[in-house]
Amino acid sequence: MNRRTFVILAAGGTAAWPLAASAQQPGNEFRVGVLNAGAEASNPALDAVSREAFEKLDWFEGKNITFERRYAANHPDRLPELAAELVCLKVDLIMAGGTLAPLAAKRATTTIPIVMTTAGDPVGSGLVSNLARPEANVTGLSFMSPDLAGKRLQLLEEVVPRLARVAVLWDAANPYPAVAFKETQRAAKILGIEVQSLEVRGPDDFAGAFEAMKRQQPDALFSIGDPLISDFRKQIVDFASTQRLPAMYPLKEYTEAGGLMSYGASISDLVRRAAGYVDKILKGAKPGDLPVEQPTRFELVINLKTAKALGLTIPPSVLGLADEVIE
Repeated sequence: MNRRTFVILAAGGTAAWPLAASAQQPGNEFRVGVLNAGAEASNPALDAVSREAFEKLDWFEGKNITFERRYAANHPDRLPELAAELVCLKVDLIMAGGTLAPLAAKRATTTIPIVMTTAGDPVGSGLVSNLARPEANVTGLSFMSPDLAGKRLQLLEEVVPRLARVAVLWDAANPYPAVAFKETQRAAKILGIEVQSLEVRGPDDFAGAFEAMKRQQPDALFSIGDPLISDFRKQIVDFASTQRLPAMYPLKEYTEAGGLMSYGASISDLVRRAAGYVDKILKGAKPGDLPVEQPTRFELVINLKTAKALGLTIPPSVLGLADEVIE
């Protein structure tokens, strides 16, 4: 059997493989590597979504595709090594989550196709030169939504009476959160809200950030999404609950974990759409000919149980906008 290799990852490697995977032939088995800056099994629900998306496209693990998973466990300095490890397997494609992973992949190879699943700012970070026609070996889905910070702050302001100070928790080691933080500052200034910056760069920084919040006593917490912040969502949500601190989160997974509110792009939708990119490239499409797409589905999720515990009443105008209400 002619065994090809096909990888979903978030890093890269140096090799001389074609920019388009050859069309699948009966009996071929592709090796799929998964590389992410975060921790393994941090979101089993998304893993299930990804598996379902591939199976709908007739890709079945153990039958015609094999997954090689690599996770940096929130130590981004490991990404180049993990990328090289996967590339040594002579992969046909790299599928990368977040921003740091595809950046590592691009630095490692200019020939292996790279599919981004949730990149923050593809153009600003240097992943692609043009969204409409990437031209090189990188394409996929962007997580970026320039006006999202303002909308999230407005929703938080409607729910929290006399909102004056907001602590913003963000990963300063990741390019996209820096862009999102600046946008949050801009939106907060327009709304007359003071921003208290809480930077983390790794797992060991959260304790200090939590202590800073205790000292600063903000009116609410506002977190900017990225793999590091997402992996620590349970600790963040639990801290906010213990401190009786209203919070706005970037993804519904935080609200499902007990957070007050979340508004942001649907990661599940982006994962499903990324599988489509992989399928097209595997069947012969060139990544440079596939436009980078931005989020099209956004979700406002409200946890009424948490609101009650915080003594907050969600206005009907906000409840009416919710895509999901957790009771």
